[in-house]
Amino acid sequence: MNAPAKIAELLPQTVEFQLDGKTVEAFEGETILTAAKRHGVDIPHLCFKEGLRPDGNCRACVVEVKGERTLAPSCCRTVAAGMEVQATSERAMKSQKMVVEMLLSDMPDAGYKWIGDDATRQHGELSEWAAKLDVAVRPELKALRREQPAPDVSHPAMAVNLDACIQCNRCVRACREEQVNDVIGYALRGQDSKIVFDLDDPMGDSTCVACGECVQACPTGALMPKSHIGSQKVDRKVDSVCPFCGVGCLITYNVKDPDPTGAVPARIVSVDGRDGPANHSRLCVKGRFGFDYAHHPQRLTKPLIRKPGVPKTFDDAPRPGDWSEAFREASWDEALALAAGKLKDLRDTHGRKALAGFGSAKGSNEEAYLFQKLVRTGFGSNNVDHCTRLCHASSVAALLEGVGSGAVSNQVNDVEHADLIMVIGSNPTANHPVAATWMKNAARRGAKIVLADPRRTDISKHAWRTLQFKPDTDVAMLNALIHAVIDEGLVDQAFIRDRASNFEALRENVKGYSPEAMAPICGIPAETLREVARAFATAKGAMILWGMGVSQHVHGTDNARCLIALVTVTGQIGKPGSGLHPLRGQNNVQGASDAGLIPMMFPNYQRVDNAGAHAWFENFWGVPLDDKPGYTVVEIMHKALAPDDDPHKVRGMYIMGENPAMSDPDLNHARHALASLAHLVVQDIFMTETAWLADVVLPASAWPEKTGTVSNTDRMVQLGKRALDPPGDAKPDLWIIQQLANRMGLPWNYEGPESGVAAVYEEMRQAMHAAISGISWERLQRESSVTYPCLSEDDPGQPIVFVDRFPTADGRVKLVPADIIPAAERPDADYPCVLITGRQLEHWHTGSMTRRATVLDALEPMATASMNQADLDAMGLQAGDVITIRSRRGEVAIHVRRDDGTPHGAVFVPFAYYEAAANLMTNAALDPFGKIPEFKYCAVKIERGGVPVPAAGYGTGATGDNPPQSWTASN
Repeated sequence: MNAPAKIAELLPQTVEFQLDGKTVEAFEGETILTAAKRHGVDIPHLCFKEGLRPDGNCRACVVEVKGERTLAPSCCRTVAAGMEVQATSERAMKSQKMVVEMLLSDMPDAGYKWIGDDATRQHGELSEWAAKLDVAVRPELKALRREQPAPDVSHPAMAVNLDACIQCNRCVRACREEQVNDVIGYALRGQDSKIVFDLDDPMGDSTCVACGECVQACPTGALMPKSHIGSQKVDRKVDSVCPFCGVGCLITYNVKDPDPTGAVPARIVSVDGRDGPANHSRLCVKGRFGFDYAHHPQRLTKPLIRKPGVPKTFDDAPRPGDWSEAFREASWDEALALAAGKLKDLRDTHGRKALAGFGSAKGSNEEAYLFQKLVRTGFGSNNVDHCTRLCHASSVAALLEGVGSGAVSNQVNDVEHADLIMVIGSNPTANHPVAATWMKNAARRGAKIVLADPRRTDISKHAWRTLQFKPDTDVAMLNALIHAVIDEGLVDQAFIRDRASNFEALRENVKGYSPEAMAPICGIPAETLREVARAFATAKGAMILWGMGVSQHVHGTDNARCLIALVTVTGQIGKPGSGLHPLRGQNNVQGASDAGLIPMMFPNYQRVDNAGAHAWFENFWGVPLDDKPGYTVVEIMHKALAPDDDPHKVRGMYIMGENPAMSDPDLNHARHALASLAHLVVQDIFMTETAWLADVVLPASAWPEKTGTVSNTDRMVQLGKRALDPPGDAKPDLWIIQQLANRMGLPWNYEGPESGVAAVYEEMRQAMHAAISGISWERLQRESSVTYPCLSEDDPGQPIVFVDRFPTADGRVKLVPADIIPAAERPDADYPCVLITGRQLEHWHTGSMTRRATVLDALEPMATASMNQADLDAMGLQAGDVITIRSRRGEVAIHVRRDDGTPHGAVFVPFAYYEAAANLMTNAALDPFGKIPEFKYCAVKIERGGVPVPAAGYGTGATGDNPPQSWTASN
């Protein structure tokens, strides 16, 4: 077959049919409703919504098909060649109007204010169709209204008013088929039929995870955000990107402009999911309801300078809403002069290694690029890092070593094409909820999910096999899988021959790791290991997605090396539904790393000690550059506490949007290091725990207040647009970085569209030409999201990479054998238990944003530790009791909740709570390659009782006296 014929075969086939007397084309398999809309004929519809399965139950979309006795629902009727359809015939329109009128007649009366004060949309889409069809309800129908239930406002985020429900089932399909949460159902029959949550529970008492997909699906306001109740007319809609996890959901901010007097500023009243390539309109609780942190009264609005003689101490808890005892307000000129002047003095007096910078993975690519450029060209060293050091540094180290790229090979929603999906060291339903929906959708269609994790998390409900291995035995289990593949003759020999190197060394290394030998070590039966290995090797496509449960170990790089080896020996990479995907934690971890916010890498992962890369950047930036890798996050903390005669002692730091006083391991040590600095400049939106230790605090902009790009876990560069102005005298982060640079002697002057953001982006594009040269600022303005590598304007981007070769020196994947390396600290008689740390659904990172979001704080107001029922029973504990957890470094008193997915002898603690900071206890021991701390494993002892620390102004919810009843239930 020639090329044109092949192309024609791949293109969608079309059929001709008659629509309202005109001959038009439809794609094969297309519905009448969709085809008609493409041709400018908008047929009424209420139960139909893009992205949901057509249901055809409301009958508002009926059309007349020639030769058929009954009218046909156009939303689920497929076009056939030669079909003659009348969408606007008298018979069809009479039926359409009758349906709309009958539904409208049963709506709440004119006093109903659940959809704001826009009278034309009083009942949402139903009111819109009534207006378009010129439908008015006859009094006789209105008189027949049935008695309806009272509103349910038990949920912190959403209001339920079934009086406005038309039983279209959109919410059921959104919850059960799209998000696969299985909370909303349809109960009873006839006039008693209704929408229910779980077993007809109030929404607030149900198992609802507050993704809000039902709210977005509802056409009438029967389900809606509470923030829309009352006078909440939306004045503007602004497209942006979700500011939380690395999935990178596209969103639309619904903004209410300031009142005429200016007394009430502009504010975001709600968020809608946008049809972006990563989310296709889906959101989670954080993305949909976590927006109002930007309006929190604790926002920093003026520059602050530490008062003379006020010590930097954590003896008293930081007071984010009352900082006046420690700081005074200052003008921008004074604050910038002091911030930059002291940093410059330290550099000139003690040398270029005396300064360091922590950039942010919560800001934009442009900010990350300019920040690392300031450290390298202004501070004079490569002492620049960010939170990827604490997240996926070991994954990136192994990927760069093995496949030549630190980015994902396949995008998350490519699980659609996978037969087997391995999720290891990740809790996607909590940490990447929208990504988890694609996995759950794949399982519903028949894909096998294998969950490998010491904790049995929610995704296990959808798993084919759950490998609940013993904590710290990742390498043993993974080597056993590799052994089984080789031992049973399942190696993809052609792939190994043509595209891999060092296979013989790997084969030799795993000889001692048979499933039978490893079963007692990892706790998984040998036959189960072999069964999973066979399924992985023989699947048409098998994909591995992993989180920080893999990377945050002293053997994190070895864990990732094993994952690389597993996909290589089975040939499961470089094709659809296969490959390697480290799920990124923060919204711009991928982009900040790409932009060079790493101590040993220039932008686009070019090593600073590579002579060619070093010369190129010296020429590009026009200044001499350090050719030695800088210190990492943990190393910088050590150097801050170095003796004064150490020539590399770190004496001054500039921290933008990071909170190491909460996120670093062994917090007592980290906080001591920060407090010991001669000069600390912190740029943030709140008085964080880190800002509490600063000499100068610079008030910055929240994500809704800036325009810029971010790069998600799928390698998509995505554009977010400014919806609000920063409050008070707070300034855009990019402006602050430039002002500091100018005062340190750098003649920067980025001007142009969006206050210079476009100019910075275009410079960054030159520095990263091998990845994003085809993604211009103008293209982003048009398309919002473009996948890289993208090397020309007409390149659509490459969602799957490594198809023909790997970006290594020889084009092959390099296999690196790994052996068992135990955790740096094992349980013993004094500390017999294991501490596992992580995130929870409602909160994110150190909680500085999510704990100031009203809904999120209401849903999870208190710190909790999770233990299984057997361990609770052994200690005589009940859910809600207080326990004290101690390690060799620190302790916390915290309420306990039951979670039978937590393994025996372990306790899980989220790290978002200042009053019970998990990282007081974690171990700062480093992986030797990725230099990432061992957050996921340390020895602790657990005791009954203790006095929890008060929240002290953090969040707005409970203080610890009355834990929610839900804590007594198993997750």
